[in-house]
Amino acid sequence: MVLPQRHRLRGRGIFDYLYKQGRRTHGGSLLLRMAPAAPELLKPGTGEPDSLRFAVVISSKVSKRAVVRNRLRRRLHDDFVEACQPQTGRIRRDCPPCWLLLSLKPGAADLGEDELLREWRALLQQTGLIDDGNPHHSQ
Repeated sequence: MVLPQRHRLRGRGIFDYLYKQGRRTHGGSLLLRMAPAAPELLKPGTGEPDSLRFAVVISSKVSKRAVVRNRLRRRLHDDFVEACQPQTGRIRRDCPPCWLLLSLKPGAADLGEDELLREWRALLQQTGLIDDGNPHHSQ
């Protein structure tokens, strides 16, 4: 499944904003940057300005093969889209509009798909975007 346009982040200005303003959450093989949505940085006509948006950065240090990098990117995109589904998604509905930039660290390509997705979901949980099951954290 392709990442829908309303969830995409593109452009140098947007990435610069996320690198400078984003709050970092580290995992063993992943780094998640999260920043409040800045709709003024979006090009006109690129979808809903207040939606949750996402991008994945995978350098050639992770894998020299583009096929491997693209497979990882597609799998993470798929999981993000699934998490955003209104009825079945894990992303909290009351979260403010924000942008996410996920960077894979060298060695991430060596992880199994399940392990990579587990770490990705743990990062989402640490940021508070998905409910961790603790009633004190859900508000």
